[in-house]
Amino acid sequence: MNYSKAYAAAAAHSPLAPFTIQRRLPADEDVAISIKYCGICHSDVSMARNAWGFSMFPMVPGHEITGIVTAVGAKVQKFKIGDRVGVGCFVDSCTSCATRNVDLEHLMPGLVQTYNSLEADGRSLTYGGYSESIVVKEGYVLAIPDRLPLDAAAPLLCAGITMYSPLRRFAAGPGKHVAIVGMGGLGHVGVKIARAMGAEVTVLSQSLSKADDAMRFGADHCYATGMADTFQALAGRFDLIICTVSAELDWNAYLSLLAIDGSLVIIGIPEKSIPVSALSLVVGRRSLSGSLMGSIKETQEMLDFCGRHDIAAEIQTIRIQDVNDAYERLEKNDVRYRFVIDIASLQD
Repeated sequence: MNYSKAYAAAAAHSPLAPFTIQRRLPADEDVAISIKYCGICHSDVSMARNAWGFSMFPMVPGHEITGIVTAVGAKVQKFKIGDRVGVGCFVDSCTSCATRNVDLEHLMPGLVQTYNSLEADGRSLTYGGYSESIVVKEGYVLAIPDRLPLDAAAPLLCAGITMYSPLRRFAAGPGKHVAIVGMGGLGHVGVKIARAMGAEVTVLSQSLSKADDAMRFGADHCYATGMADTFQALAGRFDLIICTVSAELDWNAYLSLLAIDGSLVIIGIPEKSIPVSALSLVVGRRSLSGSLMGSIKETQEMLDFCGRHDIAAEIQTIRIQDVNDAYERLEKNDVRYRFVIDIASLQD
């Protein structure tokens, strides 16, 4: 076993603190990675505070990992020492299930999350990217394009694929009118990706405080949902709406913004059930659906797309010693637009 410095939550609501974890030695199909950066996802905060009721402790969060390969197993073919790589939301999946589908592996039984999960042995906890190193099977390691900086690329491993997947699935592109609800860590990346796909992009936010940023990232229009006439003015306009926020909304009002056969896709997860009138769906033949990250295949496709179009996250880099303050700020939406931990600070 290799020992690795990390930061962990010992229990729900306890602050993250220095911790030492054990990483396995690389097996034949493993890639060992020196972690350079790890993004902070809002789900890290929810998990560390057991907001969803299934957290396991001690917990080392982090599933937006970028780094450099330091060792490879004897059977590894795609990577070599020195390669720039990433690790996203999961590190294993069922490879022997009769129903296995590599395009849907992230939605099927047997998924092993990068943290807050059990390894394939069913006993060992997985530990995430708030640490010096990680060892991952080759099939779950992603190549980071040379044109993307490792720090700003880290949030793409979660925020990027979470936005890219529904945009791709619902064919965002020329002639399509796409709205993104929320201009935070997810939304700002979504604006960049939708713009690069060729769609007409509108940002819907509570206010216009981030309108200048939205336009700089590629939005064509910005509207404040807090203004009384916004929903009337935009009725029936959009082919696709992606909702990134987890706040309680008037879902029927947002459905009214869809064109015929339009779709509203939820990626932010509200704590309470969503009240929707059947009439809001029936009129206009509209649909309501959800989306959850993407497969390894699709995530690599997203990274390659972002590399070609020079798309990365807007980040604030922090020392790991400031992670608890970052959690507090994230809950207040006090970040533009994604915190990324410089893992070298573990040595301080």
